[in-house]
Amino acid sequence: MSVSEPFIRRPIATSLLGIALLIGGWLGYFALPVSALPQVDFPSIQVTTQLPGAAPDTMVSLVTAPLEPPAVRNSDRVLMRQRMSTQP
Repeated sequence: MSVSEPFIRRPIATSLLGIALLIGGWLGYFALPVSALPQVDFPSIQVTTQLPGAAPDTMVSLVTAPLEPPAVRNSDRVLMRQRMSTQP
């Protein structure tokens, strides 16, 4: 006796079983709470530097730019989102 033999001999029972599975899956799909995109906090690093009297361009080229690569390299999966240099 093969696995498929009972299903071949009883086509109505096979159809009812298939419909029951279909309805059960449909009900389960709408009844179970599933979060497609959970709330995730991505890692971030903030580096604050001060050089009194320096222009923002000077801060970026001499201070901020050399500090960023080592900070990002030592932490996994940190994305560079923005860079900001202002004059105090």
